[in-house]
Amino acid sequence: MNVRGAARWRVVLLVLLLAAMAAGAWLWFDWARFARTPLSLPVAGQSIDVARGSSFRDIVRELGDRGVTRASPLYWRVLAMEMHASGRLHAGEFALRPGMTPRDLIADMAAGKVMQRNFTIVDGWTFADLRRALGTVDTLTHDTAGLDDAAIMQRLGAPGDNPEGRFLPETYAYVKGDTDSSVLKRAYGAMSKTLDSAWPGRAKDLPLASPYEALILASIVEKETGKADERPRIAGVFVRRLEQHILLQTDPTVIYGMGAAYAGNIHKSDLTTDTPYNTYTRAGLPPTPIALPGRAAIEAALHPAEGKELYFVARGDGSHVFSATLEEHNKAVACYQLKRCP
Repeated sequence: MNVRGAARWRVVLLVLLLAAMAAGAWLWFDWARFARTPLSLPVAGQSIDVARGSSFRDIVRELGDRGVTRASPLYWRVLAMEMHASGRLHAGEFALRPGMTPRDLIADMAAGKVMQRNFTIVDGWTFADLRRALGTVDTLTHDTAGLDDAAIMQRLGAPGDNPEGRFLPETYAYVKGDTDSSVLKRAYGAMSKTLDSAWPGRAKDLPLASPYEALILASIVEKETGKADERPRIAGVFVRRLEQHILLQTDPTVIYGMGAAYAGNIHKSDLTTDTPYNTYTRAGLPPTPIALPGRAAIEAALHPAEGKELYFVARGDGSHVFSATLEEHNKAVACYQLKRCP
């Protein structure tokens, strides 16, 4: 090959090298852009559920099928290698957050940062309300479905316990696929811990023999009012009635004892129909709680307000009028219940 031919080949090789370098640079910049560009999330609140045993290719394919990414699977593979995440991505449900990049998603999967969901137990729910609410959560595994209350308590490690009132109203985090019994077990443990820690600091000389009796009283306080400033006063009324052996005469216990027969209104005949929960016909506390009391109601039951009040009647606006004598109470009833105010 002559000198001129050799020079021509050197030029060709140089051009090819420069083209390869340019292509490589473009690929590197395009890959870097891919790694830092937010994923396409047309709908907020999306997630990706990585089943156990899923391959990396399966994950990328699902992201592509859902329109979250249009990048080459090779880009995802290189990114995982660059992050030292290949072969150590966790199974589970992962949140696809607004602004999340491919790098963010792989980091979450490598760290096992699975999506946290919340289930809230509402103050004043009954155990039946709680079971119904859990049954509607499609991201939980329902391993208590078909079990009666006794079987559920057996599963929770509390055989023989009545479930009413035993679960602390709070918000509990869980991940997709957790069982509803695991949520119940945590709520049961939270209530037990709350009672055990609060009971030793209770007010002196309460007419309550055990933390369970405090739980029963707290459940009545919970159902009688939703006003924070009234809870200790209402607890005080019930404590004084217990001390003086006066019937509690509280409608929520009667309603609870009526069960499915309660249709939204309580009648005089209901107050005279005896059940274990009718505090118009039976002295003392009912045999079990009538609802799930919150921390504030428990605190009120253990630290009732002092005073002489023995009665209260609803004003109709969520608040109550408190009275120390039956005469005062009858006047309040005439005014606020019968609309015969002087």
